Amino acid sequence: MDKPVTVAPAQAGAAALDAQAKPQGGPGLRRGDASFDEPAVTLDAFLDSQTNATAVRLEAGDDARALLPYLDRIALIEVSFPSFRDGRGYSSARILREAGYTGELRAQGDVLVDQMPLMQRCGFDSFAPESEIDPATLEASLKRYENVYQKAADGRVPIWARRHG
Repeated sequence: MDKPVTVAPAQAGAAALDAQAKPQGGPGLRRGDASFDEPAVTLDAFLDSQTNATAVRLEAGDDARALLPYLDRIALIEVSFPSFRDGRGYSSARILREAGYTGELRAQGDVLVDQMPLMQRCGFDSFAPESEIDPATLEASLKRYENVYQKAADGRVPIWARRHG
């Protein structure tokens, strides 16, 4: 897949955009802006010399906390998933969102459609999977669970809080 798929937050119905089209602003996006297209620099390059870069790529072993002082000037953080079994990217997303990062957070690599709802709950709002994903399958996956049982970065209210205030 050559263009990232950007999704809406789960509470808004989680409609996916056409995987072949470049995401554009509109009701399907988490934010009203377009997906960020600048190439991302590595974390080491950003911290060492690329002080004007606005897109950063985190590899699986990188510590997302190194970016916390710079979140206000980064438009895209691309988190690498070298294997669908590697869950370190979920933690990176949660750390960044809880620290207040509001830019585009993209899961890139060996991302499977059944992982995307969980990735979205951790704070990812765009995906660049290695393998083609059918847009209808993605939309069905993101809409599958109406209620959630725990708090997460996506802001959805857990079912227990709805029941007990």
